[in-house]
Amino acid sequence: MSKNNNHQDLSVGLLQGLKVLDLSRVLAGPWSAQILGDLGAEVIKIEQPGKGDDTRSWGPPYLREGEGAEDLFSAYYLCCNRNKRSVAIDLSSKEGSELVRQLAAKCDVVIENFKVGGLAKYGLDYAALSAINPRLVYCSITGFGQDGPYAKRGGYDFLIQGMGGLMSMTGPAVGSPGSEPTKTGVAVIDLFTGLYATIAILAALRERESSGQGQHIDAALLDSAVAILANQGMNWMVGKKVPQPMGNGHPNVVPYRAFPVADGDVIVTVGNDSQFKALCRVLGCDEFATQPEFATNEARVANRARLEAELSMRLCEWRRDELLAEFSANGVPGGPINRVDQVYEDPQVQFRQMIEEHYSPGGSPLSLTRFPMRFSRTPATIRSTPPAIGAQTLEVLSGLLDLSKERIDHLIEAGAVAALPPR
Repeated sequence: MSKNNNHQDLSVGLLQGLKVLDLSRVLAGPWSAQILGDLGAEVIKIEQPGKGDDTRSWGPPYLREGEGAEDLFSAYYLCCNRNKRSVAIDLSSKEGSELVRQLAAKCDVVIENFKVGGLAKYGLDYAALSAINPRLVYCSITGFGQDGPYAKRGGYDFLIQGMGGLMSMTGPAVGSPGSEPTKTGVAVIDLFTGLYATIAILAALRERESSGQGQHIDAALLDSAVAILANQGMNWMVGKKVPQPMGNGHPNVVPYRAFPVADGDVIVTVGNDSQFKALCRVLGCDEFATQPEFATNEARVANRARLEAELSMRLCEWRRDELLAEFSANGVPGGPINRVDQVYEDPQVQFRQMIEEHYSPGGSPLSLTRFPMRFSRTPATIRSTPPAIGAQTLEVLSGLLDLSKERIDHLIEAGAVAALPPR
């Protein structure tokens, strides 16, 4: 477990030297910027003076380290804003928007999630900033994209989960108790959009190496929602059968669901016929593996109800941990249904050091989830925990923009920027 004192170098790693201007709030944009930061980019987060990112107030729970707004950190904000420097600038002021233009001139990437056309009035849209910096990769994240009949609508993850089809197939099976369209437990559309945005940004940067030109990336939550329909979308396009909620069942694979056992539940994920044979061996029903109605996955899908009923009768006689031990010994994929606290206690999660121990800006112990991919030579790192509002305003304006103390003092007095004193 690593420790962090919030004063480490912010420009090391695979993307060392890359400068990112993060004008986004909430989750999709900050998630993308955080990934770039984890990989070594220098990320400058622009926040509204006195308020900051919307999610700073999305709580409880909060980490509170003092009485001021700058000392309040919601858990939501903490999940997606590490490896960033916070600069508090009022975009609506003439001097504030000019500062952002100056920063954009020195950056490689801009990420923003304002409403379509929302930054044009400040002279911070792609057309304006690319005229200053033709090499700029500018990523706009919106609910519905930059054009089309819904372009001017606001979009949030929950809304797009509904519009994009995900909720129509999530939740208890039709006719079961509590059956209704259900959203996922985390904002997966925001997270997927952040991931797709990061991939697109890196691809545009790679192309810039040969062309010398940046470009505009139009990222829409609804587009991402449609893209991740994956096999369910293809099930409709190929078979013309509308997917329905199936609880924990799988539309294309059987047995692939949760089953009750004597002391809880287990997940069984049999993905091929040899794994099915192994499952039958563990449960003492080897004959199922050779019966025509169960021998192949196609047959098991067709006879889902009968097979799952037979398996349920056998599985309910087992205790969870004993069954999972037999699964492991016989090559049957399966596992428990963990609560979040149990996830962090899982031996594999702990062995992989998915949680790192750091310190907040005020010195409080702070656990953070590491970047999940491992690199053999150039690891992603958490070099700085999520910052207080305006914590690096002085550092960035005096360093990157080379502004004098007198000029910064004027900007603070005029309300164009806000800054915390150095800690």
